[in-house]
Amino acid sequence: MINRLCKMFTAALALAIVALAMPAMAAEESAAPGKPEVSDLDSRIQDAKNEVIQLNRDLLVLEEDLLFPANTQVAVFVSMDVGKLFALDSVQVRLDDKEVANYLYTPSEVQALHRGGVQRLYVGNLRSGSHELVAFFTGKGPYDRDYRRGATVKFDKSTDPKYIELQITDSAGKIQPQFAVKIWQ
Repeated sequence: MINRLCKMFTAALALAIVALAMPAMAAEESAAPGKPEVSDLDSRIQDAKNEVIQLNRDLLVLEEDLLFPANTQVAVFVSMDVGKLFALDSVQVRLDDKEVANYLYTPSEVQALHRGGVQRLYVGNLRSGSHELVAFFTGKGPYDRDYRRGATVKFDKSTDPKYIELQITDSAGKIQPQFAVKIWQ
């Protein structure tokens, strides 16, 4: 299906280029250099570029709708709060005992999460029914010790899309990080 969409996009792009080239060649043969037809050609080329960009945007939306229909879609996100007690290195996500995501973070990505960013870690399809998500967080904990902790949640997938957030928060009372899983409705 994606190959067909790519072929359609390529054909549309080729058609737009040919449609612009034909009048331009005719104008070159009949007009002297420096005439106003050049600016008209520039504006038509710019219009064609804008149409191709819009078509590409529409095809990407269509592709996402076809690959991840709302009735089977599940998305997993990662967020952090202040992060004084945990320096994140990686996150591994297993869904029904199958690894679906494994991500190694750069320092700039961790800083973005500390500033309130949320990362989409996984988007996929999941049949309706009962499922289990297990997330493993690896990094440096309090006192610069290696830290590997997990969080597990069991959930029921219905026909609506399911959004799951993996939250990393500091627990000042326990002086250690906490890992939670939040299911958005």
